[in-house]
Amino acid sequence: MEVLNIIKPSGILETMPKTITLSELGKLLEDVMELQDVVIEGEIEIELAADGVDQGLAQAVGFEIAQIATRLGSIAGMLGYQVVGAAAPITPPALSAIPQELIPASFEVDTIPEWKHTIEEVTLGATSADGGTRKSTVTLGGENALPYYFDAPMPHRNYVSIDVFDMPITMAKAVRVNYEDVLDDPAEWAKKAVSTYGADLVTVHLISTDPSIKDTPAREASKVVEDVLQAVDVPLIIGGSGNPDKDPEVLERAAEVAEGERCLIASANLNMDYQRIAGAAKKYGHAILSWTQLEINSQKELNRKLMKQCNIERSDIVMDPTTAALGYGLDYAYSNIERIRLAGLIGDQELNFPMSSGTTNAWGARESWMVASPIKEDSDWGPREYRGPIWEISTGLALALAGVDLFMMMHPTAVQVLRTVTGYLRGNGGDGSSGDAGTGVADIMDWVSMEIG
Repeated sequence: MEVLNIIKPSGILETMPKTITLSELGKLLEDVMELQDVVIEGEIEIELAADGVDQGLAQAVGFEIAQIATRLGSIAGMLGYQVVGAAAPITPPALSAIPQELIPASFEVDTIPEWKHTIEEVTLGATSADGGTRKSTVTLGGENALPYYFDAPMPHRNYVSIDVFDMPITMAKAVRVNYEDVLDDPAEWAKKAVSTYGADLVTVHLISTDPSIKDTPAREASKVVEDVLQAVDVPLIIGGSGNPDKDPEVLERAAEVAEGERCLIASANLNMDYQRIAGAAKKYGHAILSWTQLEINSQKELNRKLMKQCNIERSDIVMDPTTAALGYGLDYAYSNIERIRLAGLIGDQELNFPMSSGTTNAWGARESWMVASPIKEDSDWGPREYRGPIWEISTGLALALAGVDLFMMMHPTAVQVLRTVTGYLRGNGGDGSSGDAGTGVADIMDWVSMEIG
């Protein structure tokens, strides 16, 4: 086919290449007003499959040719030459029947051959049968794959602990309104966290012991632990203020008054006397939280020292690799936690422990609590009453996918959403509060046809 020059209604001269498809030629001739020195000649090339011509394809090609012929005939008439035996109006070919079913296909999930090791199981809380007073216990770990994998369902669900402080603290308004009536009473605060908001555990932060805050004596602070143990019957996590000089004494005394309840002592880290803290946990029958700051090699080092120097049993170690929340490092926290979990699954005996996340750190990001952006040119951030909880939810759900077993949280809505979503992911219909065994965990294998009500 020679070069085709076409003048469109807009007056633009359009030059086309020598080879075009029939459908392209048909579209070009739709609005043609004039042809200049055009010779259209050539052959139609059709590639046929080995099994012959498809009837639908033949009809489609014939339809395109008929359209072009009709338009060329119309142009000839405009030029004074009447085409004899003009074709009747063109009717598009009938569509083929719509398939009523999908092509059969198989879908199989295989195990990851490198994942040959089980994450250590750690149980928190002690019932009367174990010499404690807790109504129930919580077991973390036991996984043989990354979370929610088809080939190795999680043996235990994700658990949530709600934070309680031994004194009123400054917090975002969206959080504070849920606890305003109990801020002055840690025991009532803990009771509300369990009975109203469904906490699986309670984390007691003895922050008033910090010398720069109130410098509350360790013996006095430990009374708060006793009060909370009386107020609720769920397992406890006991934390200090973070002061490296004061915390060993505070946690040592708290471990003593909670003897027999198998609490999680938070925490041992490389920047303070971890041997003293770990020793108290071991002496009084508690588990220890091994806390490092976003560094996998530091986590290995601390875990190794807890086991070899402090003689802590493997079943008594829970890791906290630090949660950098959405807005200031969630991507790094996710990568670090996922690397730790993968290392444990392939056999690193210094990293195959369950993990905890200080998800409450999400409220440290300014985007979660500020009324609006401090940058004048920034877009609208939206209502912080919604934005804050979503910030905590996003942080928690991301780290749930990375391998976190236990979440320390604050906002009741964030707690509810995280438990519901992780419940769906485990295949138990969103009942994040059901027992460890759950119901229908194996149903996740049928996720393609699963209906979520």
